[in-house]
Amino acid sequence: MAHIEPRPRTAVDELQGIFAGAEAAMGFVPNSMLTMAHMPQLPAAFFALTSVVFGGDLKAAMPMLERSVADDSDRSDNLPADLVQLIAFAVSVAAGCRYCQAHTSHQMVERGGDRAKLDAILAFETEPAFSESERAVIALAMAAGENPNAATPKMFEALKADFNSRQIVQIVGIIALFGFLNRWNDTMATTLEPPAAEFATESLGAVAWAAGKHGSH
Repeated sequence: MAHIEPRPRTAVDELQGIFAGAEAAMGFVPNSMLTMAHMPQLPAAFFALTSVVFGGDLKAAMPMLERSVADDSDRSDNLPADLVQLIAFAVSVAAGCRYCQAHTSHQMVERGGDRAKLDAILAFETEPAFSESERAVIALAMAAGENPNAATPKMFEALKADFNSRQIVQIVGIIALFGFLNRWNDTMATTLEPPAAEFATESLGAVAWAAGKHGSH
């Protein structure tokens, strides 16, 4: 059973072009996109990415994308910027991507996050630096970053105490985005930029951080 129910196709007028495109390609509208539709701009962003990766013509799709992202009235539900980066850091710790660990930890602090959370990330379940809502989010991020994925219904029930469906979709969207970025940067051995490398060297002893293949050559 899905942890978050897909939205009805008819509930999001601005996405009808995106849904029609998916239906033309697949014969149906995938429930994954209907679940993303709790955060209405997300299916459009996903459509743009997949169009490019699959070799499609993004320029030809732009009118459809512009119609789909016209309404951003739900932005007031966006997660705080430091929490976004904390989620990204946690999933990158679980996935083992040193490049993304450096970036996300650096950006979390730049956006007002507490450095103590970096030191305590592996003990998030008990450390007082974290609120209960943060513990619920980190638990999901850590589990989802494992291979195979270890997310459970209980984790989603814990999230629902503090977050609405749109916010939970954003949480999973961040986790999924870093699934892409963790694989990209670990596969490419992307060279880490000096500011992020210096920050991680000074701040990520708790996860035994080292630049490894992401160091300057």
